[in-house]
Amino acid sequence: MHTVLSLLPAAAPTAGTVIPIWFEVTSLVVVLLILAVDLVLAYKRPHIPSTRESGLWVAFYVGLALVFAGLLWAIGDGDHAIEFIAGWATEYSLSIDNLFVFVIIMGKFAVPRKYQQEVLMVGILIALVLRGLFILAGAALIEHFSFIFYIFGLFLLYTAARQAFEQHDDMEQQENGIIRVLRKRIAITDSYDGAKLKTVVDGKKVFTPIIVVFIALGITDLVFAIDSIPAIFGITTNPFIVFTANVFALMGLRQLYFLLGDLLDRLRYLHYGIAVILGFIGIKLILHAMHVNELPFINGGESIAWAPDINNWVSLGVIVASMAVATIASLIASSREKRAALER
Repeated sequence: MHTVLSLLPAAAPTAGTVIPIWFEVTSLVVVLLILAVDLVLAYKRPHIPSTRESGLWVAFYVGLALVFAGLLWAIGDGDHAIEFIAGWATEYSLSIDNLFVFVIIMGKFAVPRKYQQEVLMVGILIALVLRGLFILAGAALIEHFSFIFYIFGLFLLYTAARQAFEQHDDMEQQENGIIRVLRKRIAITDSYDGAKLKTVVDGKKVFTPIIVVFIALGITDLVFAIDSIPAIFGITTNPFIVFTANVFALMGLRQLYFLLGDLLDRLRYLHYGIAVILGFIGIKLILHAMHVNELPFINGGESIAWAPDINNWVSLGVIVASMAVATIASLIASSREKRAALER
């Protein structure tokens, strides 16, 4: 673990305090063990969790993230803690958006609800691996090429526009081509055999539709990893905080899926809130790139003095306010529609 951490590019500390390596190693071991236990529980006890059970697990994981932020504050400093909270809130918002696509995938492939826990856990592990790889790549790029902030910023502005105007169904359509090719290449049954990846038909081992679901989830995770990693690098360039913010955002996502349930359909304006967050961070990244500018064709390769560096207290305020407004507006609109339907 220490070897892996030593390979990460060293991020300039936000303040004079550096997070001790023992804390980084211990934190990663603990959260990965919790994820492993969660995975084992999902496979040992396949069931449809109740609202109470899901709510308690979600509260536990949110509480765990806040405890971790408190430890960061005590062992590191307040700036590290705020970076983590802002990054975690950003990734958590994007992870909730991820759930919309998961709902579409589960519905399209008629995954039995009893086994959706296991399927979701595999999807979360795929997301964790992909984000880890993107974090390593992103940290290396930032270390050697400061102009990457311009690219990240422009990409987030594009992603924000796509969030605001593109439907989740559009993403699901992009997966169909790959899945059609897959069905032509390998034998896949039409029915599930529990949560098994393979089953026996006429004495031969063939894949169940679970393989298709896993691939669909993997494609979705790849798309969201490409979107989310530049977003959190707009909050902090510390690889440890970037990774832990992603891990804590993904922990409990399986339970959140069952807790929200039909409520996801009522959060119709959530994607606008996410679009605002991504757009804000995109602008923040471009301003930061201008502040540390080294490109010779922009201001002669010199820093642009008037470009401000937006602090993370402002970022956190924008993130929380955007999600709160989007959620409240969605619930109000949904309640009005329900009242109107009852009055007819």
